Amino acid sequence: MATPADTLRLRWLGLQDYESTWRAMREFTDTRGEDTPDELWLLEHPPVYTLGMNGDPKHLVQATDVPVIKTDRGGQITWHGPGQLIAYPLLDLKRRGLGIRSLVSALENAVIGLLKQYGIASAARRDAPGVYVDGRKIASVGLRVRRGCSYHGLSLNVNPDLSAFAAINPCGYAGLEVTSLVELGVETRPVEVAGALGGEIIKAMRPQTAPASTTVAQ
Repeated sequence: MATPADTLRLRWLGLQDYESTWRAMREFTDTRGEDTPDELWLLEHPPVYTLGMNGDPKHLVQATDVPVIKTDRGGQITWHGPGQLIAYPLLDLKRRGLGIRSLVSALENAVIGLLKQYGIASAARRDAPGVYVDGRKIASVGLRVRRGCSYHGLSLNVNPDLSAFAAINPCGYAGLEVTSLVELGVETRPVEVAGALGGEIIKAMRPQTAPASTTVAQ
């Protein structure tokens, strides 16, 4: 029988407001108990720029009508919007035997594994968390740990409007180029990629955990 320690509930939430989702993640984290199963929320956001706790507003380099929200994750500034797949792992890290660095690596390895399914070679960078294809960033990672549990997470560019990144130094790096699955020749949408990414995240975490049981909910 599966226990909370080896169960991960995958939820496809569709297009969701950023601030409402942020509040929901915090509420889930603050009210969960020792036996609360972990969840992985998969979704998209309307256009928004988010700035990490210690992020420098100077990395917004162009005026924009898109909302800019100061949030409580790590990292600098990034953009979220339609066509970008978001994965929020709401995990009890102690129960899973994960540290923050090992969770970051697991998320990066999940994206690397997903891209490999499409024949795309990619790599992580120790000095700049995320996943890169030929030096161009395709996925970003920014996390928060609260009460020993994680929230926020991973964004993967599937088929977004990449011009939105021109207004910022992505993740605080001036001149950093970004890319997406569609730009790399993979015609797909976030909803079509969500299940595969969820599977890769489970696989990437498995060395630190018992065999995972997965349930999927709307």
